[in-house]
Amino acid sequence: MIERLEAAFSAIGLRGWLHAVDLDSGREIGLRPDEPVVLASVFKVALVTALHRSGLDLTQRVEIGPRSPGATGVAAMLDPVVLSLRDLAYLAIAVSDNAAADVLFDAVGSIDLRELGLVRTRIPHRCRDIAAALVADAGTEDVQAWLEADPRRLSLLSVRDPARTNAGTPREMTRLLELLWTDRAADPDSCAAIRRLMRLQVWPHRLASGFPTDTVAGKTGTLPGVRNEIGVVERGDGRRFAVAVFTVSASPAAALPQADRVIGTAARIAVDALT
Repeated sequence: MIERLEAAFSAIGLRGWLHAVDLDSGREIGLRPDEPVVLASVFKVALVTALHRSGLDLTQRVEIGPRSPGATGVAAMLDPVVLSLRDLAYLAIAVSDNAAADVLFDAVGSIDLRELGLVRTRIPHRCRDIAAALVADAGTEDVQAWLEADPRRLSLLSVRDPARTNAGTPREMTRLLELLWTDRAADPDSCAAIRRLMRLQVWPHRLASGFPTDTVAGKTGTLPGVRNEIGVVERGDGRRFAVAVFTVSASPAAALPQADRVIGTAARIAVDALT
């Protein structure tokens, strides 16, 4: 199975990391599951978990003026917006809204889930910090064009280095999912609310592509040459599998469909092996 996973990633020029666990039996499979990986927007699951553990009133409404850059949700809007914290959480998870995530991060103050056993997960940076790091490393606002001019420049980006950006491990990400699906990451109502948000994610091209007849509750993460997703596959027979897949490519292409699909392929290999 490990050889099949390695072959799936290497066939399209990727390096991959994976951890999968059967939430009912505890059986698990991993490919470099304890190596540090760049979380990218996967960190938003930890963010929303921290929000629900914070004691803040989630119906509190916030006016959003100047905002963090992004292509979805509030981040892409031009006019002031007023939303509750829980609706901002929906946008942060379902459409990976960077501006919504940063408003939540500012409200929470910090993300520290060591009480949940996530001792190797570090999330010091907001989305705006990550965007600023990209521009600083590239020396231009047009980071994509700078990378496409010379793909070797990917190695210069600090956001691709787990030591210099939000990072965790595949095993800790499936542990977070396990805690959310067993009502131990926060109170039961909060865990149910987070599960609902993850089931509403709109992106079907990665993890869900491997499970067309199952329910997949997930969260993607994307940076130049980085494509990730964590999620729980909920099968019709009631079995549940937490899966975390992280990939790194030497290509800076903004669209790399084969890299997206292999996340679903690798997850399916792992889940089938656990079935």
